[in-house]
Amino acid sequence: MEKALVPKQPRLLIVRGKRICLVRGDLQLLAVEDTCPHNGESLSKGAVNFLGEIVCPWHGQQFNLKTGRECAERSRDLVTYPVKEDPEGIFIGI
Repeated sequence: MEKALVPKQPRLLIVRGKRICLVRGDLQLLAVEDTCPHNGESLSKGAVNFLGEIVCPWHGQQFNLKTGRECAERSRDLVTYPVKEDPEGIFIGI
Protein backbone atom coordinates (compact mmCIF):
# COMPACT_ATOMS: atom_id res chain seq x y z
CA MET A 1 0.00 0.00 0.00
CA GLU A 2 2.88 2.39 0.72
CA LYS A 3 3.71 2.81 -2.97
CA ALA A 4 0.09 3.71 -3.68
CA LEU A 5 0.22 6.64 -1.24
CA VAL A 6 1.40 9.64 -3.21
CA PRO A 7 2.60 12.46 -0.90
CA LYS A 8 -0.08 15.11 -0.26
CA GLN A 9 -2.67 13.27 -2.36
CA PRO A 10 -5.74 12.35 -0.26
CA ARG A 11 -6.93 8.77 -0.42
CA LEU A 12 -10.27 7.37 0.70
CA LEU A 13 -10.24 4.32 2.95
CA ILE A 14 -13.29 2.58 4.34
CA VAL A 15 -12.40 0.85 7.60
CA ARG A 16 -15.13 -0.96 9.53
CA GLY A 17 -17.74 1.20 7.83
CA LYS A 18 -15.95 4.49 8.59
CA ARG A 19 -14.89 6.74 5.70
CA ILE A 20 -11.35 7.92 6.40
CA CYS A 21 -9.24 10.37 4.43
CA LEU A 22 -5.59 9.26 4.57
CA VAL A 23 -2.76 11.59 3.52
CA ARG A 24 0.99 11.04 3.43
CA GLY A 25 2.32 14.35 4.77
CA ASP A 26 5.90 15.57 4.73
CA LEU A 27 6.91 13.53 7.78
CA GLN A 28 4.04 11.19 8.60
CA LEU A 29 0.75 9.62 7.64
CA LEU A 30 -2.32 11.54 8.77
CA ALA A 31 -5.93 10.36 8.94
CA VAL A 32 -9.14 12.35 9.41
CA GLU A 33 -12.80 11.63 8.85
CA ASP A 34 -13.57 11.85 5.15
CA THR A 35 -16.83 13.82 5.35
CA CYS A 36 -16.74 17.62 5.43
CA PRO A 37 -18.87 18.71 8.41
CA HIS A 38 -20.06 21.78 6.49
CA ASN A 39 -21.75 20.07 3.56
CA GLY A 40 -20.98 16.35 3.62
CA GLU A 41 -18.60 16.33 0.64
CA SER A 42 -15.84 13.70 0.55
CA LEU A 43 -12.56 15.33 1.61
CA SER A 44 -10.58 12.65 -0.20
CA LYS A 45 -11.78 14.34 -3.43
CA GLY A 46 -10.08 17.55 -2.26
CA ALA A 47 -6.48 18.68 -2.25
CA VAL A 48 -3.76 19.37 0.29
CA ASN A 49 -2.53 22.96 0.21
CA PHE A 50 0.99 24.30 0.85
CA LEU A 51 0.17 24.64 4.59
CA GLY A 52 -0.62 20.94 4.88
CA GLU A 53 -4.37 21.47 5.19
CA ILE A 54 -7.01 19.37 3.46
CA VAL A 55 -9.25 21.61 1.36
CA CYS A 56 -12.88 20.63 0.77
CA PRO A 57 -13.51 20.41 -2.99
CA TRP A 58 -16.99 21.91 -2.70
CA HIS A 59 -16.71 25.16 -0.72
CA GLY A 60 -12.97 25.32 -0.03
CA GLN A 61 -13.09 24.96 3.75
CA GLN A 62 -9.63 24.13 5.09
CA PHE A 63 -8.87 21.67 7.88
CA ASN A 64 -5.57 21.09 9.68
CA LEU A 65 -4.67 17.46 9.03
CA LYS A 66 -2.87 17.05 12.37
CA THR A 67 -5.54 18.53 14.64
CA GLY A 68 -8.70 18.37 12.50
CA ARG A 69 -9.38 22.04 13.24
CA GLU A 70 -11.36 24.00 10.66
CA CYS A 71 -9.08 26.95 9.98
CA ALA A 72 -11.72 29.72 9.85
CA GLU A 73 -13.92 28.21 12.59
CA ARG A 74 -16.98 28.04 10.30
CA SER A 75 -17.87 24.45 11.18
CA ARG A 76 -17.00 21.79 13.70
CA ASP A 77 -13.55 20.24 13.62
CA LEU A 78 -12.81 16.89 11.98
CA VAL A 79 -12.32 13.68 13.89
CA THR A 80 -8.65 12.63 13.66
CA TYR A 81 -7.33 9.09 13.87
CA PRO A 82 -3.91 7.92 15.10
CA VAL A 83 -1.82 6.24 12.43
CA LYS A 84 1.07 3.84 12.93
CA GLU A 85 3.27 2.69 10.07
CA ASP A 86 5.77 -0.13 10.42
CA PRO A 87 7.21 -2.89 8.21
CA GLU A 88 4.05 -4.97 8.70
CA GLY A 89 1.75 -2.27 7.33
CA ILE A 90 -0.29 0.80 8.14
CA PHE A 91 -2.55 0.73 11.20
CA ILE A 92 -5.32 3.27 11.91
CA GLY A 93 -6.84 3.52 15.37
CA ILE A 94 -10.61 3.86 15.09
